[in-house]
Amino acid sequence: MAQWATGTIGRRALRAIIEHPELELAALYSHSPDKSGRDAAELCGLAAPTGIEATGDIEQILARRPDCVLYMPQSCDLDEVCAILAAGSNIVTTCGLFHHPPSMDPDIRARVEAACATGATSIHSTGSSPGFITEAVPLVLTSIQRRLDSLAIEEYADLSRRDSPGILFDVMGFGSPPAGFAEARLDHLRDSFGPSLRLLADGIGVPLDEITAAGEVATAGHTFEIAAGTIEKGTVAAQRITISGRRDGKTLVSFRAVWHCGAEAGTDWEIRPTGWHLSVRGDAPLEIDMVFPFPLDEMAEHSPSYTANRAVNAVGHVCAAPPGIRTVLDLPTVNANLGRS
Repeated sequence: MAQWATGTIGRRALRAIIEHPELELAALYSHSPDKSGRDAAELCGLAAPTGIEATGDIEQILARRPDCVLYMPQSCDLDEVCAILAAGSNIVTTCGLFHHPPSMDPDIRARVEAACATGATSIHSTGSSPGFITEAVPLVLTSIQRRLDSLAIEEYADLSRRDSPGILFDVMGFGSPPAGFAEARLDHLRDSFGPSLRLLADGIGVPLDEITAAGEVATAGHTFEIAAGTIEKGTVAAQRITISGRRDGKTLVSFRAVWHCGAEAGTDWEIRPTGWHLSVRGDAPLEIDMVFPFPLDEMAEHSPSYTANRAVNAVGHVCAAPPGIRTVLDLPTVNANLGRS
């Protein structure tokens, strides 16, 4: 195994690899020069050295010929991905590009599939959201339906105690002027969650006709502080964006993100505890709450596991899969081996 990237999610995955009873760490890639040469255990908070040092040289990673690379950078580099696959290493990634191959850019899909064919390898995108909550969980819930009228997924997140300025301000757009905010965010979330909703619909035999996006923001009535920094008066303090998968003129499956900067964001929207709510309407209706059962001050401790662990648990199935871009529909159910080495 190789771990690629050592950010918040990457460090959690790295620790999981080292502690896993069936996985062995063979290489570690880091983009940060200050991490180069440091032992993997040091970078993920473990005491016993592994003997595996971080490097920023892709050739050193490929020379180790890992069976699988957990690829977790902030953005997907197709040159890196194709080099890894063509060299004979499978990939499990939290980058969302590969959730639904039929809706990928045809040129990108062909390039990745060619690399998989060259290396006899496969690649799989997963994570918590999209992934677990938009694919694995809905597929289970629809397994007791024989008629589905709608399936709605809602994600609620109070981000006031998350100390990640780069994510909240630069990526998610909190603290930005509302003008021009919506269009960029709608496009981003449509591209992020639309393919996963398409995959879900394909999996239950009701392919979607289109994906639409709609949303709104709430601005701060006064300047206030959150863990990541300052939300100025009049800037974005909350956002509510809905990605809808439509069939025959009606919304069949949807994902709604309600992300906000705490009570001071001052919205009049329905705000549930941080976690997920799923509503299934069909011949076996369901209402499901999945709440994160810890204080907001512990979010940084727990939240990386929701994304990293599913990727680690999928490694065995991806390595055993036929070459190509593989989705949750192609793989067996992902089960966790919780034994200890």
